[in-house]
Amino acid sequence: MEIQIKHQPSFSLAIVTFAPNETIRVEPGAMVSHSDGLQVETKAEGGLMGGLKRMVAGESFFQNTYTAPASGGEITLAPTLPGDMRVISISGNEFLLQSGAYVASESGVTIDSKWGGAKGFFGGVSLILLKASGQGEILTASYGAIEERTLAAGEKYIVDTGHIVGFDANMTFEVKKAGSWKSTILGGEGLVCHLTGPGRILMQTRSEQAFLGWLIPKIPSKSSN
Repeated sequence: MEIQIKHQPSFSLAIVTFAPNETIRVEPGAMVSHSDGLQVETKAEGGLMGGLKRMVAGESFFQNTYTAPASGGEITLAPTLPGDMRVISISGNEFLLQSGAYVASESGVTIDSKWGGAKGFFGGVSLILLKASGQGEILTASYGAIEERTLAAGEKYIVDTGHIVGFDANMTFEVKKAGSWKSTILGGEGLVCHLTGPGRILMQTRSEQAFLGWLIPKIPSKSSN
């Protein structure tokens, strides 16, 4: 299987080219197009409990599995929000993805949920993560462009939870409020994630929550009409 990403970083499109009889698991709604002859099966990966875990992590209960015919084929995929996409290879290691960053994966990759922190009353964004393990490639997406940082052993870095795409699972992390209670509530920062290396961090240059915070007050209500 080969994955090519075009139109980066604002409106990325992934073109997946299949060898004969290869399969890929895809989030509902991510398919843009595909060649003739591909078969699709919709099911809850991991059964009922697997589907429920994915729902807890903010993902779809069901996934679509596309299988190429003996002649091979292609499928094109895109995320819901405008932004970048990236392929992450898993080979014995584990990678944690922010909810919403997962688009598709090869059949050898296992996706599970991992709770990473609670949403506070001060309006921060929780950190409910998907854990990717096994063997194969994962297609991820961001809102905006992707910025990467690689930390040395013991090196610390702080990222707003709304800007996290994912990070290596061997890293230690802790979700805390940003600064004092006053700066957290009045400064609009909410929660941040304190990460400690070694490992890599993928960040997105835009935040869905920040965009909604800007947009919602501008939407006319019935009472204002």
